[in-house]
Amino acid sequence: MSAPVSHTEAPAGASSQSSQASRGLVTRRQLTLLGVAVLAVAWGFLPEFTMVVMSYIGLYSIVAAGLVMLTGVGGMTSFGQAAFVGVGAYATAWVCTAPASVAFLGGLVGMAGLPWVGLLLGLAITFAVAWTLGAVTVKLSGHYLPLCTIAWGLSLYYLFGNMQFLGGQTGITGVPALVVAGWSLASPRALGIVIWAVLLVALWLLHNLLDSREGRAIRALKGGRVMAESMGVDTARYRIKLFVLAALMAAISGWLYAHMQRFVNPTPFNLNIGIEYLFMAVVGGAGHLWGAVLGATVITLLKEKLQDVLPSLLGTSGNFEVIVFGLLMLFVLQRFADGLWPTFARLGGRWLKPDAPRVAHQGAALARRPTPAAGQVLLQATGVTKRFGGLVANNAVTMNVRAGEIHALIGPNGAGKSTFFNMVSGVADPTEGEVRVLEQPMAGRPSRAFAALGLGRTFQHVRLLGQRSVVENVALGAHGRARRGWVASMLRLDRAEESAVLAEARAQIVRCGLGAHADTPAASLALGQQRVVEIARALAGQPVLLLLDEPAAGLRHLEKRALADLLSQLRAEGLGILVVEHDMEFVMNLADRITVFEFGTVIAEGTPSDIQSNQRVLDAYLGGAV
Repeated sequence: MSAPVSHTEAPAGASSQSSQASRGLVTRRQLTLLGVAVLAVAWGFLPEFTMVVMSYIGLYSIVAAGLVMLTGVGGMTSFGQAAFVGVGAYATAWVCTAPASVAFLGGLVGMAGLPWVGLLLGLAITFAVAWTLGAVTVKLSGHYLPLCTIAWGLSLYYLFGNMQFLGGQTGITGVPALVVAGWSLASPRALGIVIWAVLLVALWLLHNLLDSREGRAIRALKGGRVMAESMGVDTARYRIKLFVLAALMAAISGWLYAHMQRFVNPTPFNLNIGIEYLFMAVVGGAGHLWGAVLGATVITLLKEKLQDVLPSLLGTSGNFEVIVFGLLMLFVLQRFADGLWPTFARLGGRWLKPDAPRVAHQGAALARRPTPAAGQVLLQATGVTKRFGGLVANNAVTMNVRAGEIHALIGPNGAGKSTFFNMVSGVADPTEGEVRVLEQPMAGRPSRAFAALGLGRTFQHVRLLGQRSVVENVALGAHGRARRGWVASMLRLDRAEESAVLAEARAQIVRCGLGAHADTPAASLALGQQRVVEIARALAGQPVLLLLDEPAAGLRHLEKRALADLLSQLRAEGLGILVVEHDMEFVMNLADRITVFEFGTVIAEGTPSDIQSNQRVLDAYLGGAV
């Protein structure tokens, strides 16, 4: 075992955190269960009007929770969720009231079974529409994505009002109440129990999803798609799945809404309501599932109070509540940029104990690759050229990296080293030439295909999930070594595999000398430590080929020596390592072979002694002296 990179001090504030934890009364999990129990006990004693308001809060929270996943976690803004609520509502309303549907399906499933057929139809239509729209919409970025959601949200809204078999602008009346095991859910008190049960189950499932391999991939979608692809995540597919998930949650809310209102028309599904749903997610805390419930509660109660108070103060001649509501939203967003939930959680954190440590599950083993034979060519670049218009970033570069060697790539700033790195890792395609990994041609293949073959990499500019812990960041590197999907994660059927992933992540963190910081947010570490986290993340994928972009930048002298020891050990284990570095002492003492770039062209290649005596290299890069 090599000497670890030396960062062994305790995380800052650990003593104060432990003292606060010792004063805690309950854990977050216990507090949640207590809150659910209090709500269940109080439910039968709340006034009827309160029941209606609580039911609406539950319905809105289901949609907002989907938006938290889509927007707050996944980084995709949508103003069109109200349209998917409408799909769920109209599907069940049509099934339960259309004469042809009632005559045919009523005889098969009975009248009490029609709403459940409506649910299945609504989910099926929503899935098809969301997958189709998502395949087009989520490819967009910047302001184009929310603009596109506004466009299809308006389109679906006007479609509801102009289809005569859906009742046009008048809508559909006579939607029956839900009946479960002979028990009618016609009253808001009875149906409210179902609504909140659905909400709590949805929050549990989403929490489980985020606390998994799939959840780490979802979190990486927001601002880290290039990094996530390099770790083996199919980001386009994950974005579509997340879009569909949020749409299905909205459809379920619409189904419940239709059977609570017993009437459906287009008004509740317009763009203004879609904006309110997004407000609920953002005001509550777009990155927090319980923020969806808090945001739905705040906005629903605020609107209710404004409609009661403002007419008595300002008269009924104008729609003043919309103006006041907008001003209040501006204040909240200005004062609480991350939403209300993080503030509540921070204030209440001193009274909470940390949750019990996760119980490790045995029996799962991560997939392992065979170690390549010493000297085997792992990476082969032949005549690789990259042009950006008239600028030639790399010109006919040819080089190989073999198993069991450290190959350094050096050159002045702007020489094209990072561009070459991106081409040999799948981030960019060469304009000309060929890249092969383990003798497989990689033309046109994404970076996740390179990762699947055993290529791991770090980045010139550190790319980490800053608010997540070091162990979660490193575990993302092992994404391709695990197989459990969304459903298994939601139902916690992935626990054995998840334990194996986290164990591998912690082992690599300790190996790289950051064991004391495993549970520290990555953004709180120094830049040099963050670079070491990237190396640990790459190693968690069990690569056979490691690409390191300036790994020693920001490290102190002893830390560089420890890093050199680690890389030497990896070389002895059979890895091939390609490293870009500006520290000449570090490179010359470590590398087996060195390739020198100048203006995107290879000007020299050889052993460190060859490079140090090469006059062209000395003139172009080392200043003309050893």
